Amino acid sequence: MDESTRLAYEFVQTFNNVILFPTIGLLSALALLLFIFGAFQYVVRANDPAARQQGIKHITWGIVGLVVMLSAYTILLLFANTFGLGDELEGANQGQSTFTPPGTGSIPQGGVAQPSTPQGGTPQNTTPQGGVPAGYSPDSGRR
Repeated sequence: MDESTRLAYEFVQTFNNVILFPTIGLLSALALLLFIFGAFQYVVRANDPAARQQGIKHITWGIVGLVVMLSAYTILLLFANTFGLGDELEGANQGQSTFTPPGTGSIPQGGVAQPSTPQGGTPQNTTPQGGVPAGYSPDSGRR
């Protein structure tokens, strides 16, 4: 991978972690606060029709704000999963970055990942791509 591609991935990663996700979270929190304020205003000033109308406006715009922020997050999630950045979003949600640019992953140099071995010592998946188990020979089933 060349330097410019690596820098582009790092920029997207930093932009998501530092600007995009915190902004979506902050605006969602503000929309929720507006909704709660409108509901409070609607209940506390129930005798005043003008205050109730104002409360209804705040509730409505709070819901609109929440829907817009949820939509923005959903579109971002779809976009990221489409272009292979889904792990990056999961890491950002947990406060850590898990994104690895293509070509720098944990697959060994030979290009084949080895199966994991559980505590019992027997590999979980010993069937290679062709579907023949490891150690199989045509005569192994005959007596």
